[in-house]
Amino acid sequence: KAFAALSKTAHIKGFRPGKAPRNVLAHLFGGRVNADVAQRLVDATRTLFGTELDSDRVRHCLRRMAVEGSQWVRVSIVSLAFERRRPEQPVEVDILVSTRAAHGEIRPALRVKSLVHTRHVHGIKHLGTFELFHALREARLAGFDDALFTTPAGEICEGSTWNIGFWDGHAVVWPKGPCLPGVTRQLLDAGLRLAGVQTRSESIHLGSLDRFQWAFALNSGAIGPMISCIDQHAFDCDAALLEEFVSIHRQQPVE
Repeated sequence: KAFAALSKTAHIKGFRPGKAPRNVLAHLFGGRVNADVAQRLVDATRTLFGTELDSDRVRHCLRRMAVEGSQWVRVSIVSLAFERRRPEQPVEVDILVSTRAAHGEIRPALRVKSLVHTRHVHGIKHLGTFELFHALREARLAGFDDALFTTPAGEICEGSTWNIGFWDGHAVVWPKGPCLPGVTRQLLDAGLRLAGVQTRSESIHLGSLDRFQWAFALNSGAIGPMISCIDQHAFDCDAALLEEFVSIHRQQPVE
């Protein structure tokens, strides 16, 4: 996913935005991409399996799957040696790599339904997605496009597979409810601050949405789509301002 996102944002002499081949991106920026992804995997493996992940082994698996063109790449760390009777025991891990063609279609604004749910071990991107997609199904059956998770007290957390941001006319506000703050959110936040746009994190409840002009989703290198409503509360959709945020995200310097 990191290379697909980088393809959209990197400005490389001689190539139009989004047209640089993967081998060029890997040559120029592979160290940054591999370091970011590998560290996240290392930290999560230590937490879940009590063992150290060999980053070089992960890179070897990725090289075996390398193809020309933009691809979404998913690296999953599992363990065939895990014993449910001894979950505290450190175990060796296995690496599963899968790919699919990258896509860049622009999605229309989302109508989202709030559902009470917080992801288990929300700080780690894990394979426990049953509840996420069940929530998405419930939202669709209720006539909405997606689900927005909240605490029992109505504090907003995150979308089913995406983060959410709000605009109050002066600053971008991130919810402080339990969530997995994605890399795209972190990069956009840094870019906004460099551009002089205020950002902050605070508790946002369903009953306080009137103070925000609009809201947007973001995930996997994509800023947007916008959120047209949460339950029965409608938002404006400022495409021009969202495009400005997209531009700021694309201008983020690559280390």
